[in-house]
Amino acid sequence: MPLPSHLLPALVLFLGHLAVNLPAAGSSGWAWVPNHCRSPGQAVCNFVCDCRDCSDEAQCGYHGASPTLGAPFACDFEQDPCGWRDISTSGYSWLRDRAGAALEGPGPHSDHTLGTDLGWYMAVGTHRGKEASTAALRSPTLREAASSCKLRLWYHAASGDVAELRVELIHGAETLTLWQSTGPWGPGWQELAVTTGRIRGDFRVTFSATRNATHRGAVALDDLEFWDCGLPTPQANCPLGHHHCQNKVCVEPQQLCDGEDNCGDLSDENPLTCGRHIATDFETGLGPWNRSEGWSWNHRAGGPERPSWPRRDHSRNSAQGSFLVSVAEPGTPAILSSPEFQASGTSNCSLVFYQYLRGSEAGCLQLFLQTLGPSAPRAPVLLRRRRGELGTAWVRDRVDIQSAHPFQILLAGQTGPGGVVGLDDLILSDHCRPVSEVSTLQPLPPGPRAPAPQPLPPSSRLQDSCKQGHLACGDLCVPPEQLCDFEEQCAGGEDEQACGTTDFESPEAGGWEDASVGRLQWRRVSAQESQGSSAAAAGHFLSLQRAWGQLGAEARVLTPLLGPSGPSCELHLAYYLQSQPRGFLALVVVDSGSRELAWQALSSSAGIWKVDKVLLGARRRPFRLEFVGLVDLDGPDQQGAGVDNVTLRDCSPTVTTERDREVSCNFERDTCSWYPGHLSDTHWRWVESRGPDHDHTTGQGHFVLLDPTDPLAWGHSAHLLSRPQVPAAPMECLSFWYHLHGPQIGTLRLAMRREGEETHLWSRSGTQGNRWHEAWATLSHQPGSHAQYQLLFEGLRDGYHGTMALDDVAVRPGPCWAPNYCSFEDSDCGFSPGGQGLWRRQANASGHAAWGPPTDHTTETAQGHYMVVDTSPDALPRGQTASLTSKEHRPLAQPACLTFWYHGSLRSPGTLRVYLEERGKHQVLSLSAHGGLAWRLGSVDVQAERAWRGTQPHQGLCQLWLAVPSYCSCSWCCWDLGDGAGCRRGGAAPSRATQRSQPPALTTSFSMRMVSPSRHLSPAIRRPPQTRPRFLIQHLVRP
Repeated sequence: MPLPSHLLPALVLFLGHLAVNLPAAGSSGWAWVPNHCRSPGQAVCNFVCDCRDCSDEAQCGYHGASPTLGAPFACDFEQDPCGWRDISTSGYSWLRDRAGAALEGPGPHSDHTLGTDLGWYMAVGTHRGKEASTAALRSPTLREAASSCKLRLWYHAASGDVAELRVELIHGAETLTLWQSTGPWGPGWQELAVTTGRIRGDFRVTFSATRNATHRGAVALDDLEFWDCGLPTPQANCPLGHHHCQNKVCVEPQQLCDGEDNCGDLSDENPLTCGRHIATDFETGLGPWNRSEGWSWNHRAGGPERPSWPRRDHSRNSAQGSFLVSVAEPGTPAILSSPEFQASGTSNCSLVFYQYLRGSEAGCLQLFLQTLGPSAPRAPVLLRRRRGELGTAWVRDRVDIQSAHPFQILLAGQTGPGGVVGLDDLILSDHCRPVSEVSTLQPLPPGPRAPAPQPLPPSSRLQDSCKQGHLACGDLCVPPEQLCDFEEQCAGGEDEQACGTTDFESPEAGGWEDASVGRLQWRRVSAQESQGSSAAAAGHFLSLQRAWGQLGAEARVLTPLLGPSGPSCELHLAYYLQSQPRGFLALVVVDSGSRELAWQALSSSAGIWKVDKVLLGARRRPFRLEFVGLVDLDGPDQQGAGVDNVTLRDCSPTVTTERDREVSCNFERDTCSWYPGHLSDTHWRWVESRGPDHDHTTGQGHFVLLDPTDPLAWGHSAHLLSRPQVPAAPMECLSFWYHLHGPQIGTLRLAMRREGEETHLWSRSGTQGNRWHEAWATLSHQPGSHAQYQLLFEGLRDGYHGTMALDDVAVRPGPCWAPNYCSFEDSDCGFSPGGQGLWRRQANASGHAAWGPPTDHTTETAQGHYMVVDTSPDALPRGQTASLTSKEHRPLAQPACLTFWYHGSLRSPGTLRVYLEERGKHQVLSLSAHGGLAWRLGSVDVQAERAWRGTQPHQGLCQLWLAVPSYCSCSWCCWDLGDGAGCRRGGAAPSRATQRSQPPALTTSFSMRMVSPSRHLSPAIRRPPQTRPRFLIQHLVRP
């Protein structure tokens, strides 16, 4: 079922990367006037499709109409620059580029749209000059941006490559800085979203990058989107209760006299409608408001010396505008007080105000009601509180007050180091009636310590004996970094209260704080107040409710800073989602500005409460949890969403469970000791077999999957980690089954972390076919060491086409058996050269190898690898040997055939002997090597009831080369070259022409199909290849 136009953009943005936005009421990011076009001068590039084909919006910095109503105007640069042009004045300039065309430089390896090196973006390359230069990219002339207009884009700037990035808006003679940063920037593509505010008339947007002598200046830009920028279109009739503007636009009644041009012609803010309101825009002073020490009347916007300060005011959307600002520290808030008002009686006195909080998570703005008079309560009452970061936007809020006593409104602001709290456009409704004579007022409240219906968390109720920000419990003063760290410091656990776990019966609500800036908010309500949940139990829970914000529509609620957490950390919750058409409810982890989707309930629960759990895992840095929700409260069927009984379990980093020691895992029950890393938005997920995507264990069970086609998988890599383990033996063998398939699947690698160091163990790159493969890696530990180690599987994607999967991980004491096949392309497969170590692995890619054939046998190219020994008299005197010894092989239940390809020099290549070591050493093959230009096939029957190894000593005068062993039963030989399998009598492999009809799959570890006595061979041939018997020969003897 399609979403209505006012819900769709929020869901699209949420799925695109949790940057959710909705148009303001009466506004639309995409409007269609079907039957006429206005004159080009009025209609072009105004974010409204005035023409049926949207031709008036072509080449406007974005493409024309989106096929879906409510979607943004966007440009992905795949076809053209969309009208953006470079206006740089030096060689440091912008151009449309792609990773596949870049010859050098630190730019992106793929675009953001497609995730491949074939996608396009705008970029500036490295500039080798020493002078400072700025590359500027400018949009075409745009017209009439609505107050809700948001510009969203993705940029790529490796740390150290650029000195400064800036987004500016040129409007008339003024240049507004919408965003400016000098880094540092994270790896990969980064998201940026800025609001433009209401822009009347023509304007242009500029994205600029500055480099200097120490910054090379490589930066890229992709997927530019304009959301909710078009003004509302005229309507013949308005819905009941809406206001009809002079230009025939419809706006909601609460948008009247709110300090924003919602109509587009200011008729919703004209004196006839708003003449009795008391509006203070701080342009000429404080109006009727009184300020205490700590509030400053600011006449100019922030600059480089004050990076967190507002760059523009709200009233004029200009850097020349004025506003009120405070940098008061916690404990000494700045107070702004209203005049004394008469008792409101049955009418509401409403205050609309715009707030700005940026630069510190300790930022806090609180609104108190102070009643006056002999019989009035003396303690002020907290009506609204906003804490944390709101970004670079002015956010609207509104408070309705009913009081039986005369009263004052008090605004208290405070922030942490580097932060700022701002106020602008305070608008009191016509029912806020000042008293005729000002009486003696009560003393102002002590800011955040004032009593309130919703008391502050324990971390804010401190005793005077502790430093500011510390929590007093008993004789302890707990510092802020130990609050909510899942480790109790206080005997009564006060330091771990209000840390996310809650049933919402207490007004503290577990420390969850609403951070919404749109038309929805999260609020603690009782079951009796709820209208959306048909099965709500008695008590309180967190519910989606209407709000007064103007930016976006989704509601957000966050915990305080939590953690770090341990690998077993889980969140349990009860929730309901009643939304037709579907809204969404999600849990997001916020870590140092990055946002990771941890859980999502897209489908509606029809108002029935459900329970679920979410693995949060180990996180090394403090983080916040955030619930994000969106429903259409004006839609049918009493839509709504709620959250209750939130519990964080086993989150202490010191908590250990039986599961933590389970490295061996078939993933049928759960993920054992394995958990996903959290360094990017791409994650390994525990999934169940579906259709062609089946597990290895049973074909119908579970496995872990990395799917780069997931819409949320924008990260370059994904980690799957084991919990820290204590070695069970000096050497352990890890085996696992992996699946790599797809044209852009990238690389799967295995590493071991120990004491801060990471050791590479194994890797595969590129597609390996649509099947499961087994691999092994030996884990080596210091004898007697109890230092813990951690295993890491890392998936490195190379686009969005293909899948990686893992299943049936097992670890056992002792080294791994030798592999059953080795092409030497990736490694020496564990072979060790004896004596003087004359054997070595090499390729002849340069064409200048001192000895060895020009090409290998596997790939028949100079890039292929093989093992080689120099047997010239200078390197290997007559009578001496150069041996190459394998690792131990698994015992053979039946005889098998070892085959290998060898190459000898033209003159006196010497003798090649193969020895089998089992309870001793005995020779099984001796070859007087024939020189020549071709690789030759050697084979020998092997039979061993115990673990065995092979040795190839060589005695000779000249040189011998060896590569690509494989296995056969020597009376019958079966081969598997990756492009098909077959068998032949006599052990002779297929001809080179037959073998190379298609390029073989290259690998250093796979299962050769082995047959031993001939009585087992015929049935194997008659069966399909996947059902033939296998021998897993775990060692290769190098001839």
